Amino acid sequence: MDRVIEKTKTQRLMKYWPYMAGACLVLIVLGWLVFAGHESTFRVSKDELTISEVRQAEFKDYVRTNGRVLPIQVVQISPEEGGIVREKVVEEGTHVKKGDVIVRLSNSNLDLQILNAEAELAEKQNLLRNTQVAMQQDRLNNQTEQAQLDMDTQRKQRTYEQNKRLYQEKLISKEDYLQSQEDYQLSAKKRSLVSQRLKQDSIYRTVQMDQMEDNLQNMRKNVVLIRQRKDKLEVRSAIDGELGLLDVVLGQSISPGQKIGQLNDLSDYKVQASIDEHYIDRVRQGLIATFTRGERQYQLQVRKVYPEVREGKFRCDFIFRGERPENIRTGQTYYIDLELGQPEQAVIIPRSTFFQTTGGQWIFVLDKSGTKAYRRPIRVGRQNPQHYEILEGLEPGERVVTSGYEAFKDNKVLVIK
Repeated sequence: MDRVIEKTKTQRLMKYWPYMAGACLVLIVLGWLVFAGHESTFRVSKDELTISEVRQAEFKDYVRTNGRVLPIQVVQISPEEGGIVREKVVEEGTHVKKGDVIVRLSNSNLDLQILNAEAELAEKQNLLRNTQVAMQQDRLNNQTEQAQLDMDTQRKQRTYEQNKRLYQEKLISKEDYLQSQEDYQLSAKKRSLVSQRLKQDSIYRTVQMDQMEDNLQNMRKNVVLIRQRKDKLEVRSAIDGELGLLDVVLGQSISPGQKIGQLNDLSDYKVQASIDEHYIDRVRQGLIATFTRGERQYQLQVRKVYPEVREGKFRCDFIFRGERPENIRTGQTYYIDLELGQPEQAVIIPRSTFFQTTGGQWIFVLDKSGTKAYRRPIRVGRQNPQHYEILEGLEPGERVVTSGYEAFKDNKVLVIK
C-alpha cells in the first residue's frame, strides 16, 4: 500500500522562490528609479518660469540692427601743396559751393622755386638767341666761303678749257696744260667737299635749334606748372556740400596730401549698420530693409557690404527707396529690420534666454499635466529677433520652458510647483 510522503518545509518554500525573486527585482528597479529621479530632478516654482507654446506659424526671416545716418558721400580735404596756414576762410558746418576757398596757405620755398625757374627760363632764352645769332653768322660765312669756291672753280675751269685749246694748237707746253687741269680738278673737289660739310653743318644746326627750342618750351611749361602750384595754396571745395570737419589752426604747418577736414555731400543720405558675422554669407547687395519713424514705415536697400569683420561684426551700407523721413539729420539712429528671405510656414518658439545655456541643442518640454518638464534634444534652424525656427524635436501645441536655465544645472526633470 502506497504511503503519502509529506513535503518538507524547505520544499514548500522553494515553490515561492520565483515570486520572491521577481518581487526583489521590482523593488530594486523601483529603488533605482527613485534614487536616479531624485538626483536628476529640480523643483521650481511656476512663477519663476516662462512657459511658451510651440506653434505652427509664419516665420519671417530677418535680422534687426541699428543703423546710423551718414551723408551719401564724404570727400576728404587734402591740399596738394604744403605750407603754413595763413587764413581759415570758412568754419565747420558752413555750406560751401564747388570751388569755394576753404583755407589759404603760404609757402616761401615755392615762391623761391618760381623765381629760380623764371630766371633759368630767361637764361635759356638768352642762350637760344645768342646761338641763333651765332648760327646766322656761321651760315653767312659759309655762304661767303661757298661763293668764293664757286668763283674760284669757275676761273680754274675757264683757264683749263683755254689751256686745253691752246695745247691742242700746240701753243703752250703740255706741263702748263696738265697743271691747269689739276688745279681745276682740285678746286672742283674742294668745292664738293665744302658743299657736303656745309650741308651737314646746316642739318646739325637745325637739329640743335629744334632741341634747344624743345628745351625752352619745356621750361616754359615748367614755369606755368610752378605758378599753378602757387594757385593750389588756396585749398578749395571739390563738391557742393557742408564742411563737416576742419582740423587746422593759424600758423600750422600742413604737408602735401595731409587730411585737414572733410566735406559732406548732403544731396542724399545713406544708413550704415553693423551686423553680426553670423549673417555675413546671407547679406548681399539689393536686399530690402525697413524701419519705422513716427507712425510711418520707410524702405531701405543694401548698397554695399564691407567684407572686413571686426569684433564679430561687419558693416553694411543702405540707401533709401522712396521717401525719406522728415528732418533727417546726420548721426540719427534707426532700428532696421533687414529681410534675408521670404516668409515661410514653420514650427516656431519665442526667442528667449534659454538659448544662451543650451545653444539650441535641447529644451525642457512640459508633460500634459503641466507639473513636470523633461529635457528633450531639439534642432534649431533660422532665427529672427522674435522667434526660433525648430527643425526637429518639437510639435505644435506642446509647451516648453523658455526662461533662463542657469539654475537648473544638469538636471533632467523639472518638478513645477
